Amino acid sequence: MSALAVEPEPAMGDGWDELVRIWEETDAPEGCKVEIIEGVVTVAPPPANQHNSIAAKVHRVLIREIPEEWNVYQTLGLAFPDRAGMYMPDLVVAPEAAVDDEPGNFVPAAVAELVVEITSKWNANHDRIVKLQAYAAAVPLYLLIDRWHSGRPTATLYGEPKNGLYRVLDAVEFGRELHLPVPFDLTIDTGTFPPDTP
Repeated sequence: MSALAVEPEPAMGDGWDELVRIWEETDAPEGCKVEIIEGVVTVAPPPANQHNSIAAKVHRVLIREIPEEWNVYQTLGLAFPDRAGMYMPDLVVAPEAAVDDEPGNFVPAAVAELVVEITSKWNANHDRIVKLQAYAAAVPLYLLIDRWHSGRPTATLYGEPKNGLYRVLDAVEFGRELHLPVPFDLTIDTGTFPPDTP
């Protein structure tokens, strides 16, 4: 099953506010992820059980180690108006005050300290390409857990963004440990991630 575009890009002049209105008013089935990707409102089906299990395992590690004034969010919208994007990463680490003080259903992407995306078969390229480029313009660290990487599932940590591009800080095949640098200074054991089932 693939992500479904529910509405074409608004006509010229309607802009970001119109995209956000369409995004907010999209009536998707429960559990589906509604995002704006390159100016198109999309609806993706609920993720697989293995996807959810990986997200829960990473969440557990992060919540034990992050500063007290930060939190881990699972359905936080990150806005990229200049890229016509509204993404709902699998996990976002951000200061609680930055989220609590922002009205509405999303926050500016720059409040995020870390974004975690776990690929799904039908939209992996969004996480690998479109979101990678967007996150590099605003977010210090991006962890891409690529269950559908050609060859073998891989976890890649991107960081040190400069001129809209990340540097690869670490990349491991599932089964190995991946270390997140300060301010996290924690290790994620990808060996605990469940294998995919057909």
